Amino acid sequence: MNAIALPVPENEAERLAALQSYAIIDSGEEADFDAIASIASAICHTPISLITFIDEKRQWFKSHIGTTLTENFRDLSFCTYAIAEPEQIMIVPDASQDHRFAENPVVTEANVTFYAGVPLVNEDGFALGTLCVLDQKPHDFNEVQVDALKALAKQVVDKIELRRKVLALQQTNQELINANVLIQKFASMAAHDIKNPLSSIRLTSQALRTRQEITQSDGCLRLVNMNISAADNLLALVDEMMAYSKNPQLLLEKRQDFELNALISKIQGLLNVPDSVRILLPEAKHQLHYSIIAVEQLLINLLSNAIRYNDKPEAIIQIRFEENEAFYLFEVEDNGRGIPEEYLEKIFSNNFTLKTKDRFDTLGSGIGLATVKDLLYLLGSSIAVRSVVGEGTTFVIRLTK
Repeated sequence: MNAIALPVPENEAERLAALQSYAIIDSGEEADFDAIASIASAICHTPISLITFIDEKRQWFKSHIGTTLTENFRDLSFCTYAIAEPEQIMIVPDASQDHRFAENPVVTEANVTFYAGVPLVNEDGFALGTLCVLDQKPHDFNEVQVDALKALAKQVVDKIELRRKVLALQQTNQELINANVLIQKFASMAAHDIKNPLSSIRLTSQALRTRQEITQSDGCLRLVNMNISAADNLLALVDEMMAYSKNPQLLLEKRQDFELNALISKIQGLLNVPDSVRILLPEAKHQLHYSIIAVEQLLINLLSNAIRYNDKPEAIIQIRFEENEAFYLFEVEDNGRGIPEEYLEKIFSNNFTLKTKDRFDTLGSGIGLATVKDLLYLLGSSIAVRSVVGEGTTFVIRLTK
């Protein structure tokens, strides 16, 4: 077979990208497309009719009336020539007499003789494939059949455009569902986080009242300042929650510059950190550009757990940080109780708890780590854990920049 240069549509890369956006290749048979192909075959008096889409190497058949084949090599396809001239119908009355196809196996082995194909041109002008009819004998093709085939091709294009819009709506709907689920989890986790500063405010207020009644001590001023600081931190967290509840995408999209250790210090002010707990920060100052709300919620949860489930006389929590071109990498290591190996995956499941009370005699809710994992998934990021029972646990977060 003599080599013949195959035509390539202009803007082929853009055409392939447009085709991919329809998610039509390998999508399976559909009755509506088969009906159009059957009508084309009946009008044109041909035993074979195809609705085809052409990617980089394949001609794939969305519908195939009169043949069991579902695809062909692009370089053997008549339709390769048709999509190169998207403005017109391509008609080959007798392929055995056409130098482009005379030695093509489709002609010499499958005996295809007649071909007529209308390019399927989308609203952006890209020919994605064809509606074509074939026969094993020559045909005359009249204007009525030409017009009918063009009209049917337009129906195919309308269907794939509608199909793409439905897929886009389904994707948007799923994103909204995911966002709403995350809002619920985030609200539960944040409400849990709010308990800590509220508890601090209540305890210091009780101490303030008792001391003031008994001693009239100037030390009450220090307790008042602690109350104010806790209240300020609480209000800041509530403001962030309100902004997020109005626009969940803020959690994922709003990025800003911040210094990591300053953020951790702020988080410590939100937590009930006993005197026996030491939190060791990264040695160097690190400047990040990311969603500060997301990082704050991740660290609040991990630090809160590390504090609550530590049974050592001196609890040590070590925070490590490093980064590369693609990721921010966090480690939160504690010397607490540890987690049995069989639970290292389950702790990220919704509502799963180890059913043990924390140092404050409270049972966990099973919400925090599940929400952390879901949030990281939406951020295109991940979390891993390693632990030794009785020695401690390390959580590793990899945030995609």
